[in-house]
Amino acid sequence: MRTKNILAALMIGSSLMAAANDGGKAKKTETVSIKSSTVCGMCETAIEGNLIYERGVKKVEVDLATAMVMVTYDPRKTDPAHLRTALTKLGYSADDQPADAKAFAKLPGCCQKEGCGSPGHH
Repeated sequence: MRTKNILAALMIGSSLMAAANDGGKAKKTETVSIKSSTVCGMCETAIEGNLIYERGVKKVEVDLATAMVMVTYDPRKTDPAHLRTALTKLGYSADDQPADAKAFAKLPGCCQKEGCGSPGHH
């Protein structure tokens, strides 16, 4: 019985120490899926290479088959609305938000010809 009590105390102590090491806050991330106008590998490279630098973003994945952009982020540092706006500023639509016209004009010619960034293109 004494051994069980010692083990229980050690387990509780190590749990408290782990919580203290991260300030008592568990690392928390959320993922948002955004319907976009991506159609090619250049789109994928541009989105993944730029959105990753947005504050709070941990991971960016583009699925060209479904035209979805999955962004894993820290909700204490950003939110889905900001991420959608950041995507439109790259020249791509984000759910119901159209692409920024100036950013769209700077996209590679192949992306513009394919219709990347144009509202409703899927």
